[in-house]
Amino acid sequence: MAHSWCWALLACCALLLDLSQQQQDGLSGPSGSGPSAPDNNNNGGAAEGDLDCQCVPYFLCDPNNTIIDNGQGLIDVRSSVPQCAGEIEVCCRLPASASSTPSPAPTPDYPDPEPQPQPDPSPQPQPYPEPQPQPNQNTVIVPQAGCGVKRMQQTSLRILTTDGAPDDTATFFAEFPWMLAVLLEERVGDARPLNRFKCGASLITRSVALTAAHCIIGQEPSALKVRAGEWDTQGRSEPLSHQDRGVVAVVVHPEYRPGPLFNDVALIFLDRPFDLADNVDTVCLPDPGQQFDGSRCFATGWGRDSFGSTGAYQKILRKVELPIVPNAECQARLRQTRLGAFFRLHSSFVCAGGEADRDTCQGDGGGPLVCPLPQDPSRYAQVGVVAWGIGCGEDSNPAVYGSVPYAMNWITSQIQQQQQQ
Repeated sequence: MAHSWCWALLACCALLLDLSQQQQDGLSGPSGSGPSAPDNNNNGGAAEGDLDCQCVPYFLCDPNNTIIDNGQGLIDVRSSVPQCAGEIEVCCRLPASASSTPSPAPTPDYPDPEPQPQPDPSPQPQPYPEPQPQPNQNTVIVPQAGCGVKRMQQTSLRILTTDGAPDDTATFFAEFPWMLAVLLEERVGDARPLNRFKCGASLITRSVALTAAHCIIGQEPSALKVRAGEWDTQGRSEPLSHQDRGVVAVVVHPEYRPGPLFNDVALIFLDRPFDLADNVDTVCLPDPGQQFDGSRCFATGWGRDSFGSTGAYQKILRKVELPIVPNAECQARLRQTRLGAFFRLHSSFVCAGGEADRDTCQGDGGGPLVCPLPQDPSRYAQVGVVAWGIGCGEDSNPAVYGSVPYAMNWITSQIQQQQQQ
């Protein structure tokens, strides 16, 4: 009897040891439900046993453990000139004690060409004045009146690269008369205000400019200035002077999304119309939903020649000829980049480029992409607004622009509303 009791006790202990070992091995226990997957997700991501998950690079998984399919946090926004030159510098507000003794103002990034009068206590003999260029005299040819007319060069001036070759990215004076510069007026103490380049834009009516929402969202209209007729940002000897206008209102597309830059378009309403001239004119607008697939188009801007701190901003306005890339093809190409295989190109975008070393870049944001009108190739309509890309000029990577045809109904309604006020 005692012997049987001992055997029963040993069997019970063995069973308890077996259950304990199963728990240590991660097994389910007596219910027989099978092994559970180890927790390998301490750093985020869905469980490996989840049938709706897929392994992707960590940067493609958002904080909600969902694959990023819109490019948020991964795209290179073609924004404006940074306020600080250093990679690890930030623009920090001056302390109150410094306002009474401001340091000398830095050289403006985008100087105002108007010369400042200088006192001359003792008159000096003046040399015979050199003849000044006059409008329509050895400057540009305007083939016809109306919107979207690209100017023709009358002189034989050529701009060369540093190695002496013709520079096919350099524009000539007034070639794209609808190109605008959006400036941000800044003051440092009591110094003369600086006109800091913010981004590009285009003139779509005499008193309305079109730009990128990411460029001007959150800016006070009173701090902005729009310049037309500019070409050489550092020079003062252009044949015709530029024109500046103040801003009374900024309207950002209501469905703009800052991260993935959906609907990246905005309108700037000016305090008074620009005066049309050889170097100031409007660009045509497309029909809503109009397609330009396969067209060879032009993008313009003063942006960097490469992405990152090594890129240099341009002194004169630059142009780049690019093909429109159909959205399906553009999406397929961009899926080969860090955006990943799940990236979906939003319908508010249009793509252009994909040719090595030919691209818009940082600082070109807000500028226009213009294409010949199918019914009148001598005129250009704005098809895109420079928005973002993957790097700059990398082979097979098209750049992405806010689609003007997609936004046309909104653009038209906003202009009509403003006119009724």
